[in-house]
Amino acid sequence: MFAADIRIATLEQLRAIGVGHVGGTMSICDLIACLYGGVMNINPANPKWEQRDRFIMSKGHAGPAMYSALALRGYFAYEELLTINRLGTRLPSHTDMNKTPGVDMTTGSLGQGFSSALGIAMGCRAKKLSNYVYVLLGDGECEEGQIWECAMFAPAKKLTNLIGFVDYNRLQICGTVEEVAGLKDIGGKFAAFGWHTVEVQDGNDVEQIMDAISQAKAVKDRPSMIILNTKKGKGCCFAEDVFNHNMVVSAENADRAIAQLKAYKETL
Repeated sequence: MFAADIRIATLEQLRAIGVGHVGGTMSICDLIACLYGGVMNINPANPKWEQRDRFIMSKGHAGPAMYSALALRGYFAYEELLTINRLGTRLPSHTDMNKTPGVDMTTGSLGQGFSSALGIAMGCRAKKLSNYVYVLLGDGECEEGQIWECAMFAPAKKLTNLIGFVDYNRLQICGTVEEVAGLKDIGGKFAAFGWHTVEVQDGNDVEQIMDAISQAKAVKDRPSMIILNTKKGKGCCFAEDVFNHNMVVSAENADRAIAQLKAYKETL
C-alpha cells in the first residue's frame, strides 16, 4: 500500500513538471516503502535527530521517490511536492541536503553518494551511535570506479552499520547495462571484496526486500550489499517494459497511471 502511495505521489510530481526520471524512480519505490514505512528509525518532527538511521540516495536522480516518502511521512506538506524542480523549490531534481528536510546527503554525481555513505557510517560509529546507514546505488552507477574503491574500503574498515542496495533494473541512459559495460555477477563481485551479499529475486516484492534487510542486520562482522532485481518503470503503465531514462510525462499518461494505481490499492 505504501509503495503504491509513493508511486502516485511521484507521478503527481512528474506530471507537475512534465518530465522526469520515471523508470529508475519507479523501480525503487518498493525499497523506499520498506525503509520509510518501518525499517528506518527516524523522526519526521526532528529531521536532524542524531540517533536516526540515515539513507543516502546515491542515484540522486531518483530523488522524487524519496521526496514522496518524506512528504507522506510528514517531513513537509504533501502539496510541496508539486513545486519539484521549480524556481525557489526545496525539491530539486537531485537530492540536496541543504534544501530538503529529511535528506542526509546531496547526491547526483554518480559514485559520490557511496563514498559519502561510508564517511557517514564511520562518523556514526566514532560517535558510538547504534544506528544504520543505508545507501542505494544504481546499476549503471556501479560502472564508476569510485564504487569499487568503496567496495574495497568498507569491509576493510568493518563498517557493520552500513547496508547497501543495488537497483539492478539492467537499463541505463544509453542502453542496457550489459551492452555498456556489463556487471555480470555483481553480487559475487561485492562478495569478493568482503561484503555479505544477498540477492533478491524480485526486487519489487516488499516481503523479499524485508527478508533481505533482516538477513543483513543479522550480520555483525562486515557491511552488507543487497542486490535488487527490479523492473525499470515498475507500476507505471506508460514506462514499464519501455526503454526510458529521462522522459516526457504528459498529464494524460500520468493521470492514466495514477488511476490504475488507485484501482490497484482498492484490491489490497
